[in-house]
Amino acid sequence: MADPGMSVAPYWELTFDADGDPDGAERDRLLGEIGGHDVHDLIVFAHGWNNDRSGATALYRRFFAPIPKLAPKARIGYAGVIWPSMMFCDEPIPDFPKSVVATEAEESPAPVLDKDTRHALLGTFPGRATVVDQLARMLDQRPAGELEEFGRLVRLLVEVLPGGPQPLFAADTLAEGVPQSDPVLFTGDTTALCEEFAAALTALHGGGAAARFTLPNPWDGAKELLRQATYYAMKRRAGTVGERGLGPVIGQLAGVAPDVRVHLVGHSFGGRLVSFALRGLPDGVRTVKSVTLLQGAFSHYAFAARLPHDPRAGGVLQGQQNRIDGPLVCCYSHFDEALGTMYPLASRMADDCESALGEDVGRMLGDRWGAMGHDGVQEVPGTRALDLAAALHGPLAAPGCVNVDAAAVVKKGGPPSGAHSDIVHPELARVVLTAGHIA
Repeated sequence: MADPGMSVAPYWELTFDADGDPDGAERDRLLGEIGGHDVHDLIVFAHGWNNDRSGATALYRRFFAPIPKLAPKARIGYAGVIWPSMMFCDEPIPDFPKSVVATEAEESPAPVLDKDTRHALLGTFPGRATVVDQLARMLDQRPAGELEEFGRLVRLLVEVLPGGPQPLFAADTLAEGVPQSDPVLFTGDTTALCEEFAAALTALHGGGAAARFTLPNPWDGAKELLRQATYYAMKRRAGTVGERGLGPVIGQLAGVAPDVRVHLVGHSFGGRLVSFALRGLPDGVRTVKSVTLLQGAFSHYAFAARLPHDPRAGGVLQGQQNRIDGPLVCCYSHFDEALGTMYPLASRMADDCESALGEDVGRMLGDRWGAMGHDGVQEVPGTRALDLAAALHGPLAAPGCVNVDAAAVVKKGGPPSGAHSDIVHPELARVVLTAGHIA
């Protein structure tokens, strides 16, 4: 088992590459060892954006830590999913140590790429060192008349090889088509896109009324264009890893340990990953007993059979909640600025060619571009709605979708991501236990 410094035991890790291929040794270790540990419930956690394995395991160590005391008699095993994602270093995680580099990046007046973010980009997009260096130089120098070149380099950074599996997993709804054509985020006018991001950032940072009537410098939104393009690639990867990687591994686990009850937990894009794992389960596998989404960074219509703005279309995961022998619990918070403002803006850009300029960004929160982690599962009949206190005191184990307003604890963090990563709370660990009916 990996990481002797983990807060719980038994603990395993499952590493996947960008195309969903697992580390065979880690997979075989889990399959070979779990039977000898008398495990009744296995909690599998998939991180969202983070920069390396140590960051992911730090999250798992802290999130899992209270569970043994919350369920002292339960026979629980734990697994952490490691997959190639990244975060920008100006997005500090509440209650996690902040590096000097991150502090300097926050205080810098220009949206430059610090060395840690550049290192993360290089690790996440191997073979693109020259492109990353050019992007960093342009963000630092802001050369006049070169924004379109900046946009071209952003697209070059995140493109995938033709014929690979990842393009098949970018869509949130069936109306977008599979495979999905290049979104406007990559094909539109770079200057206009950067202006939209700059205006949104001004609003997040408390820009006054005067700022609303001032045309922003498009370079103020250039770093956000790079960030959102990177996160679009993470979204694409999360679906790939879930369906092609984690889902089949759970199927193999059901074959060797059919009595082990599996509980999937995902944060941010990890919520998309564990949701797509349902689509990758082999036929007849019913060992997944609960799914808990923490600030899920994908469409709130993903499980809908029909979309309110297009009744001919549905969510890409429609009906997949029925693969769970228990509930799908979606924890959300209106303090999540990454999903409340930037996600719908970027999703709109990825969806069609209409400009978002002049739109009230707040209006987008409840319509077609909203995210799970901001307002919960939408347009799935029978979805229950609870606040956190009710979720902790009431039964959650019945099948179906449950929205849990977690804003009582998920509330810390500044712009641009807000409370998106504020998920390490014993209350949320209790939600996982309650959803899984883990005594």
